[in-house]
Amino acid sequence: MEQTSLFDDRSSTGPLADRMRPETLDDYAGQKHLLAEGKILRRMIDRDEVQSMIFWGPPGVGKTTLARIIARCTKANFIIFSAVTSGIREIKEVMGKAEAARSMGEKTIVFVDEIHRFNKAQQDAFLPYVERGSIILIGATTENPSFEINNALLSRCKVFTLEQLSTEDIVALLKRALQDPRGFGTWEVEIDDDLLYLIANYANGDARTALNTLELAVLNGQGDAVHSLVTREVIEQCIAGKSLLYDKDGEEHYNLISALHKSMRNSDADAAVYWLARMLEAGEDPLYVARRVVRFASEDIGMADSRALQIAIAAYQACTYLGMPECNVHLTHAVVFCSLAPKSNSLEAAYMSAAEDARNMLDEPVPLQIRNAPTRLMKDLGYGKDYMYAHDYEGHITAMQCLPDSLKDKKYYIPSDQGVEKRVREHKEQIEAWKREQRKKEGSSE
Repeated sequence: MEQTSLFDDRSSTGPLADRMRPETLDDYAGQKHLLAEGKILRRMIDRDEVQSMIFWGPPGVGKTTLARIIARCTKANFIIFSAVTSGIREIKEVMGKAEAARSMGEKTIVFVDEIHRFNKAQQDAFLPYVERGSIILIGATTENPSFEINNALLSRCKVFTLEQLSTEDIVALLKRALQDPRGFGTWEVEIDDDLLYLIANYANGDARTALNTLELAVLNGQGDAVHSLVTREVIEQCIAGKSLLYDKDGEEHYNLISALHKSMRNSDADAAVYWLARMLEAGEDPLYVARRVVRFASEDIGMADSRALQIAIAAYQACTYLGMPECNVHLTHAVVFCSLAPKSNSLEAAYMSAAEDARNMLDEPVPLQIRNAPTRLMKDLGYGKDYMYAHDYEGHITAMQCLPDSLKDKKYYIPSDQGVEKRVREHKEQIEAWKREQRKKEGSSE
C-alpha cells in the first residue's frame, strides 16, 4: 500500500514511458469515447464526482495514467494499492482510516492496480466499505472483470473499457516524446516518420512498449551524448522477436480459439489459418488447439464428411509425436480441411436433444427385450424376452423397439443435406420407413 507513489519524482534518469506520463486529460492520448468533452467519464473527473469504477483494457493503454490524473484532480484522499504486495491486513488498516475520514466529511479514493490479482477474500474485504460509501474504489485490470472480479463487488462498480491506442495515437506520443524536455526535447534526434510508424505498428496499441522501443532506439542510434541518428537497422534490432499479445489463462486465449472455431465453421480457411498462427506463434500448446479441432470435426462437420474426424485425430497424433514447430503444418492441414468440408451440426443437436430428455424426464426403464439376462431370475422376469438378433434377419435389421415407450417415436439424429450426410439421411429414412411398415404388418397380424 502506497500513498505517494502516484507522484514519485520522474527525473530524466527514469524510463521514458514514465517521464512522459500525461498529467492532464488534455494531454491524455486515446479513449475519446470516454474522455472527449461531454462524455460521462470526462464529466465525472472534471466535476470531481468520481464513483467506484473498473478500468478494463490491454496493457499500455493508460489505465494507471488515468488514475494519476484523477489523483491530481480530486480533492479526496487518494491511496494506491498494489494487488501484488498488499494483503487483507493492509486493506483493513486503510479502510479504518477511510472510515475516520468519512466521519470528518472527507472522501477517500482507493486505486488498486491489477485488481484481478486480488483473491476473493481480498476483494471481499473492500465490499462493505464500498457499500457504505466509506471509499470510492477504482480498479485497473487487463482481464475481463466478469471473470476476475467478484460479482458483488463488480455490481457496485461502473466498468469502463479502454481500447487499444491507434497507430496515429502512438505516433503522436512518439513525436511528443522527441520534442518534450521530459523526453528527448533537449537532444538532436534524427528519425524518419516511417520509422515512427514502424515502432507504432510493432507496439500493437501499447504506448509503454512504443516509448520503451523509441528510447532504446535513440540511445543506440549513431551520434554522441545528445545527438542520435536512428536508422531502420537500429529499429529492426530493437523490435526483433515481437511478443504477441496472448494470455493462455485469460480472455485473449478464449477470444482466439473462438475466432479459429468460428472461422472454420464459416468455411473461411484463410481466416482460420491466421488465427491458428496467432495462437501457435504466441506459444499456445499445439495439443490444446488439436483437441479443439478434433471436437470441431464432429460438432460442426460430423457425418457430412467423417474423414474430418480421422484427419483431426491424425493431426493430434502428429502434434504428440513432433511438437512445435514441426507440427504447425499438420494442424494447418486439419484446419484447412475442416474449413472447406461440408458442415453439419446434426450430431451435436442429436446429443443435446437426447441429453435434455435424459436430464428432465423420469428415469425411463430399459425395454425388457434389450436388457441383458445373465441369471435365471432375470430370464424369469422377462429380461431379454423377444430380443431379435439383427444378424439373424434379412438385411441385418429388425423392427424391434429400442427406446422406452414414452420416447418410442422420438427423433434425435436428424441428418442434414450436406456432403455425404445427404446419403446418410436417405438411408436413415429408408430404414425408418421399413420399420414402420414391418410394425404395421406385425400389428395387423396380432
